[in-house]
Amino acid sequence: MALVIGGGPAGLMAAEHLARAGHAVVVAEAKPSVGRKLLMAGKSGLNLTKDEPFEAFLKAYGAAAPVLRPMLEAFGPGEVQDWARGLGQEVFTGSSGRVFPVAMKASPLLRAWLVRLAGLGVELRTRWRWVGWADGFAFDTPQGRQVLRPDVCVLACGGASWARLGSDGAWADWMDDVPLAPFQPSNMGFAVAWSAHMARHFGQPVKTIRLSAGGVSVRGECVISARGIEGGGIYALSRPLREGAALTLDLLPDLDVDTIRSRLARTGAKQSMSSRLRKALKLDPVKQALLMEFARPLPDDIAPLLKALPIPLQGPRPMDEAISTAGGIRLDALDDTLMIRACPGTYAAGEMLDWEAPTGGYLLTACLATGRWAGIAAARRMG
Repeated sequence: MALVIGGGPAGLMAAEHLARAGHAVVVAEAKPSVGRKLLMAGKSGLNLTKDEPFEAFLKAYGAAAPVLRPMLEAFGPGEVQDWARGLGQEVFTGSSGRVFPVAMKASPLLRAWLVRLAGLGVELRTRWRWVGWADGFAFDTPQGRQVLRPDVCVLACGGASWARLGSDGAWADWMDDVPLAPFQPSNMGFAVAWSAHMARHFGQPVKTIRLSAGGVSVRGECVISARGIEGGGIYALSRPLREGAALTLDLLPDLDVDTIRSRLARTGAKQSMSSRLRKALKLDPVKQALLMEFARPLPDDIAPLLKALPIPLQGPRPMDEAISTAGGIRLDALDDTLMIRACPGTYAAGEMLDWEAPTGGYLLTACLATGRWAGIAAARRMG
């Protein structure tokens, strides 16, 4: 018997490939149902993957890219799209290259996947919470303490964010013999000490900007909230920002400094700066508010600030608010099949592993790819 612990994308993918190899598979999930984090992601459209050249795609994984390369070459953006179509979910690619199911929901895809897994004989046991090793894999279940002794096991327990959906990182407490990197928030917002003047802008997006931190620059957008600043542009910079890099915003990425100066010079000097910014540069109210929040008193030459406005941050928001986490099982603790060196016959996949990537389809693709890789390797070990 093969055991998979965790019913997220990585675990379900591992279970499918173990079952396809002809093995009896049990999936143990701590929550009352599987795929809860996938369903939550689907509320914003379910970004499956990113359709872009492979080397650009791989670069998003940073230092983990060399380890993940063979897994993503075997199951990358193209294969993810084919997988979704195989489950009856047509996909489309947006203008940014992000790939979504036409239904823009996760529930139809998950339902079809569970039907396929049931047809392969995969047994799902929900409310089975793994609590460590006890001459086998010990679980707290509705029927009391249970211990399973499988031939192989794939761990896919998730990271340490969104505990209410099942990713609480509790498994790290019984990994004494397995080298771990400490958990850190990833793809998270950052706290900002806003003045009272910013309250009317809470919830508003800041669009068409370039965000920069620690030598990394991305074009995108962010959102002003009562708690600070968040959104896709911030998530893409979460690692350098977490490490203390300063954040700057280019509020007019399509104009250079000289053009900004020239346009401002053509406005009447007697007009208010707010009026000049609106008329000459079409700077919207939320961008003007950011400028007034962090650049007062305004200098005579405001163009450099419009191109690189510093946003003082007060650190990342709590880890349980993060979309994902860095940290977990160190990649050097695994062999090239994702088997844990200290635990022969036990594999690990998904967000349990110490890799991180921005939102935009990278997270889900790597979870599916590593789950597939571990499942195939575990099936080979069973023969």
